[in-house]
Amino acid sequence: MKFDFTNTRIFLRPGTTNMRISKERIIHVISDIMKQDPFSGAVFMFCNGQRKHLKLVWWDTNGFWIAQKILEKGQWPWPDTAEEAKEIKIDEVIMLLKGIDFFCAYEAMKFESID
Repeated sequence: MKFDFTNTRIFLRPGTTNMRISKERIIHVISDIMKQDPFSGAVFMFCNGQRKHLKLVWWDTNGFWIAQKILEKGQWPWPDTAEEAKEIKIDEVIMLLKGIDFFCAYEAMKFESID
């Protein structure tokens, strides 16, 4: 089964999340901490403290999908910021799943003139 998230909003929860929490607790984190609507169809991503477990949660018309991947070797690149939720693009998700740490990329600079 393949999913197309091309036109889907994707949010990740920076920092660590306990992967043993229940579906109800994850919904609480999405709605009360991340301040997002868990029933919106958006994808929500979580990572554990060791950065080996990645969990994706999204609502699909009549129930929640919960997908999890556990790395056997290495760690997920994951931000550890004070933000409650960070929206990312599908291209960034693809990089993240390939292990590319795009969170450390240089930000684009804009200049008005060159001195």
